Parts: sequence; C-alpha cells; structure tokens
Amino acid sequence: MRNLLPALLLPLALLADAPAALAQQAPPASRPTAATRTVRGRVTDAGGQPLPGVTVLLKGTALGVSTDAAGRYALAGVPAQHATLVFSFIGYVGRELPAPAPGAALDVVLQADQKSLNEVVITGYGIQKRQSVTGSVATSAAPAAKQTLQGRVAGVQVSRAGRKARRASGQLDDRTSPDGAYDTQVQMAPPVAPGLLPYPARPEAGAGDTYAAIQENAFRAVAKEPLSTFSLDVDNASYSNVRRFLNEGQLPPRDAVRVEEMLNYFHYQLPAPPAASPDPVRISAELSECPWAPGHQLARIGIQAKKIETAKLPPANLVFLVDVSGSMMGEDRLPLVQAGLRLLVKQLRPQDHVALVAYAGAAGLVLPPTPGSQPQTILDAIDRLTAGGSTAGGAGLRLAYAVAGQFFQKEGNNRVILATDGDFNVGESSDAAMEQLIVQQRETGVFLTVLGCGRGNLRDSRMELLADKGNGNYAYLDNLDEARRTLVAQFGGTLFTVAKDVKLQIEFNPARVADYRLIGYENRLLANEDFNNDRKDAGELGAGHTVMALYELVPAGADKPLIDPLKYQLPKAKAGSPAAEVLTVKLRYKEPQGSTSKLLAQPLAGAAVAITQTSADQQFAAAVAEFGLLLRQSEQRGTATYATAAQLAQAGRGPDADGYRAELVRLVQLAEGLTPAAKTVGVR
Repeated sequence: MRNLLPALLLPLALLADAPAALAQQAPPASRPTAATRTVRGRVTDAGGQPLPGVTVLLKGTALGVSTDAAGRYALAGVPAQHATLVFSFIGYVGRELPAPAPGAALDVVLQADQKSLNEVVITGYGIQKRQSVTGSVATSAAPAAKQTLQGRVAGVQVSRAGRKARRASGQLDDRTSPDGAYDTQVQMAPPVAPGLLPYPARPEAGAGDTYAAIQENAFRAVAKEPLSTFSLDVDNASYSNVRRFLNEGQLPPRDAVRVEEMLNYFHYQLPAPPAASPDPVRISAELSECPWAPGHQLARIGIQAKKIETAKLPPANLVFLVDVSGSMMGEDRLPLVQAGLRLLVKQLRPQDHVALVAYAGAAGLVLPPTPGSQPQTILDAIDRLTAGGSTAGGAGLRLAYAVAGQFFQKEGNNRVILATDGDFNVGESSDAAMEQLIVQQRETGVFLTVLGCGRGNLRDSRMELLADKGNGNYAYLDNLDEARRTLVAQFGGTLFTVAKDVKLQIEFNPARVADYRLIGYENRLLANEDFNNDRKDAGELGAGHTVMALYELVPAGADKPLIDPLKYQLPKAKAGSPAAEVLTVKLRYKEPQGSTSKLLAQPLAGAAVAITQTSADQQFAAAVAEFGLLLRQSEQRGTATYATAAQLAQAGRGPDADGYRAELVRLVQLAEGLTPAAKTVGVR
C-alpha cells in the first residue's frame, strides 16, 4: 500500500495553484477594543426548559455565540455602552434586548412562535396546518383573499388561482383551504428552486435529504436462533438531526430515526475498565420490565471504553477535508463547519499537526501540515475558505489521504476529518467507488471521521457509509453547540480510537428467554460466523465512549407467547429459576493497529425488576428507545406514549451536568405537540 503513495501525491503537484482559487483572503477580523466586556446569561422557553443552540448576536455585527446544552451563553467583545443583543432560534419569537449593566447577567425567555406552527402547508392532497403534517415540508404563510401564491414543494409547483378542478395530464386540483375561500391547483413541475427546502418522507435522489431505508428488527425465537451478532455503532448523527427537525417544528422522516444512534448520543454511568486491565473496554448489563410491553423484559448491555486525558493522548496527524462547493453556502453549512474547526484548533497540542484540504471543482492543499503550536496560522487558513462551485469529493479524498500518508505517525492518531453535506456530484460520486477508496486507505492506518451539515440535500446514508468504512464515526452538526460537543468536549472519543472492529454476540438461555428483539442496529447486523472472523470489519470505540444496546425479551413461560406451542416439535426447555443466567455477552475487539482480536465475556443473571426500581441509566435508555419507537411509528411500540417517555426520561435524568438529558425531555414534549391526534374511525 505504501507503494501507492507517489500516485496519491500526484494531485499535490498538479493542484499547487488550487488554494488561490479555493481560498480567498478574508479581511482581518475586527478586534474588540479595551472598552468591552463579556455578557453572560441563560436562555429558556416559557416552561423554564433550557434552549440549546440559540444564536446570540451583537446587533449590527457578526459577533455572536450559540447557547450550550444548558441554555447558557457568554458573549465577549460587547461594548460597555449602547449595545443591543439579538436572540434568535427557529420556532421561537426572536428578541432584541439592551445589554445589561457591567457584571449583570441577561437571562432571556423565548416564546414559541405560534405563527410558524400555523403556517399553511400545501400538499398534493389538500392544505393543512403544520402541526398536522408528520413529514417534512416547505411552508408558506396563508395569503390574503384572491392573492396568488406560487411555490414549489417537493417537486410540486403550487398556485392558488382558479376554481375549476382538473385531474388530467398529471395535474391535480384540490378545492380545500383553511377558510374555504380558496381553491388550490397543484401542477407537476421540475425540482425545487434553490432556497426552498423540500423534505419529502421518501425523497428521490437530488430532491431532498436522503436516508437509507430501515427494515425494523423482528422477534427471533431462541429455540431456532439462540445467537444475535452485530457490530457496535458509536455514531450519533441521527439524534442531532432529529433534534434539528423538531426544533424547526417538524417531525423527522421515519428513516432519519436510528434508535441506536439516539441511545449512543448520551453518556451513561457505566463501570470503567480497571486501571490495571490490559483491555480498553468493559461490559455491563441490567435487566428490567419493559415499559411499553407488559409481560416483556428489557435487557440493557453497556460498553465503556477507557478514558484518556487529553495530555496523554498520542500525537495527532489530522487532515481537515472541507467541502467548499456551492451546496455548502448557508449559515448552517460552511460557516458552521469553520466555527467548529476553530474550536477544535484550541484543543491542539504542540505535538499535533493539522493540514487543510479544500475541494469544489478541484481539490487543493490550503494548509500543509502545521504544528498545534501555530494556532493562528491554522485559524487564518480556516477563515480563508469560501463556498462556490461543483463538488469533486473523490479528488478531495485522494488528496487528503495522500497528505495524511506523507506525514504518517506510526504510534499516533492519523485521521482525515471530512466536513460536507455529502452532495458529491462530480468525479467518483458512486458509493461503491468512495467505499473502495476508503477501505484501501483504512488498511494503512488512516481513519476517517465525517461531520455532516446542512439540510435540503443532506446525503445522510452516504456519509454514514463513508464513516463506517473508514474506521471512524459520523456526527451531524445542527448548531454550534453540537460542533463544540463533538470536537471539543468529546475530543478524545471523536478522534482517538482505543479499540477497532468491535463486535458483540449475545447467546440467550432458552430456560429464561423464549424470544428476543434487538432494538436498532438494523444496518449493523452480522452473520454469526462473522464474530470469529478477524477479517470482518466492524465498529470502532473512541476514548471515553459509552455504547448501549437494548433487547426486548419475551420470557420463557410467558402468559402470552408470540407463537402458540407446536405439536410435533421437540419440547422446549422448562422455564429456569429467576436466578439463572438470562444471557451471555461476548465481545471481540482489536487494538487500533492490531490484526488479531481479543475475546471478553460477561453473563447477565437475576430476575427482572420494575423499571421504576432500576438505575437512572436503565430508565433513561428505556425512555430514549420508547421515544425512537414513537418517532418511527414502529409496529413494536406497544403501549408507548410521548407522555410516558417524557416521564421516564425525567425520572432517569440523574446528575445531568451538561443538560442534554433535560433537552431530551423538551424534545419529547415538542414531538407530542407536533403529532396529530388519533382520529376515531366509524364502523360501517
């Protein structure tokens, strides 16, 4: 593989002049004068819940910050006198307030924007209020009488004009309107114009966000399939993407909801590997009653990776690969990525090196590998990036890997950090070609982390695939606080792998379990024989990562078995003692630069207890899973409701120093308000 390095480095020579075309010198940032101060405070909603991701700007400038998970902010550089702060957040009424007296805090309450929830949504089957629509749509305020409204929603052009209904030649008219005063004529038209944001539930390629279809795991009979095998998944992009939808007043598409990624967004109080242990991971398990399925049980399997202080992490060889194509225009795209990378630069140590590659119509080396002791040089390069042009993702990846390979650190962390919306439309744009390139490079020891951003053309499935094949992780940045969390608060977990190709195999005891169902991980399932196959790729664990997996169990001898007893088959094992083992967890992993796996095992025994009597982590994980089942409209959601999920999450909040568990409670309540009420169907 090393022999490929000259070929991979060829773009460096060919594109030596590309940086000038891709990166334009920005004017020097204005520096605050001595007569400035820092204003601090907290932003909450009307119910007192913190609002993370609120933009706080100094009016008339580009100086601003975003609130953290607890709703707190600290804006430096505010003039001592005559300053106004602007608070804005999607779905809430913005506010402009004078800066407080020096030393005083400015706490702000934002009210929900009822107007945004009453916007008219024009669909192919009528006009509805936004609360009544479960998919994602573009919206427009209701027009005055006899006013013509035109727009394009998910490839459908809408105009309110005539009263004549037609259903011919691909045209559809619907005479329904909120007040009965207007008719709606819907006419098929080309894809949406730039600036409008269509989010159809199942968008076609190029016409909106795209997600891989998920076929939900079904129950498996222990008598026939006693083993369940899958790869670990530390990605958490789905949760922040779901949060983005809900904060914008929309329910997410079903396939945008990956329950395992929602579970793994949060930290849990799991037992850490002993200091003297050679293993970088530790297994734990807990058993309770299942809150949404009376008579069933819920087994939680937790994996804790060892924590490493930043100062003790190995040297980093990082290559930022930034998409600067035209699709990255917009405050939620390139500017957000730049802000996140600036935060990451502050974490760098002198022994770390950073390079910057930009790609649009061509790829160019904007910054050669630079030590962390020169942060201003790195920051200046980040600030020079501007968006424009088409996307040549393949060329950018090749150049980034070439730079990483040139400065490879044998005992260090070698990684490409790709920041993009995933819209590769020039060059090696197929998933297969990208996958092949990344798989080849991961074998050299260069891993890949993917940071997704933007909306309307988000290629979620593609970015998840690239991170999975690159021995890395995939995060979605919906606001600056998420960028801080991913690149600063979780610096070690995001960028430093402690175990790779981590697989789990669960063996169920037929004396305790009749049937089981793995919740989530649908795209991580492995064949049972893959568990012992060291050539089979699997997930990676970063320093300090916690990973959760939940199984819904039907106990042996249950009052309501899934299948009636069979007449001609061998008799099933008799129900065992409550003290007997329920299952055994087996885990295989490799060292980051190793090729041979190591085996760990941990049994789970004892009786299931009431969910209210379990640990805070068990209650909270159950609440997250219940929330995910509801968002997915899962056929396995049983008696789940948003109210019970919120109640369970509140009970399992625990210390919650960073406020993320409290945020989940707020999101559950938002989803409940956006979900249409069930309608009673009459009997014919």
